[in-house]
Amino acid sequence: MKIKKFILPLLSAGALVAAMTAFAPAVFADGYERGERGDSEERGESEGRNGRNGGRIIPPADNAAYKQECSSCHFLYQPGLLPARSWEAVMGATGKHFGEDLALDEATVKELLAYLTANGADKQTNRRSTRIAASIDSSSAPTRITEVPYMVKEHRKIKKETFSRPSIKTFSNCGACHTKGAEGNFEEDFVKIPKN
Repeated sequence: MKIKKFILPLLSAGALVAAMTAFAPAVFADGYERGERGDSEERGESEGRNGRNGGRIIPPADNAAYKQECSSCHFLYQPGLLPARSWEAVMGATGKHFGEDLALDEATVKELLAYLTANGADKQTNRRSTRIAASIDSSSAPTRITEVPYMVKEHRKIKKETFSRPSIKTFSNCGACHTKGAEGNFEEDFVKIPKN
């Protein structure tokens, strides 16, 4: 009788483990990894790994005018890093663009505005952009990516003095640490913080 009491729970536990093992590939087939590394909440959710639009890769900027006008002065931020209303605010102040006059003609402003708003974080389906959009209060339109609550949260463990290192200079210099940032891949696997 004692053997039955011991073996029955053991067999039940074994059946449970077997069922979980058989079920786990279906649950995690979308690329979600069970462990958590650093601040990432859904490691492995990227178009590069699972080929779906729901991944964490933000589509890279692909508008020729945007590339030409904006990458000459700073990191070429993907439109999916800010919602459309923020891009409207940025493009509505081209004469005072963070202390600079962009001196853009009306046609270029119109083209850039159309491109940025059509591809803003609130129009994207990738997980990172949707989280960015969800982190911003609907009555707010931040013009600095570094002010987006999602970005602040993701960088909260990095000491402020790190951003002032000569090779980084500022929190807004995404390309200094995100080695695949230009491709829209901000996964921790591709982060390398310069020591100097």
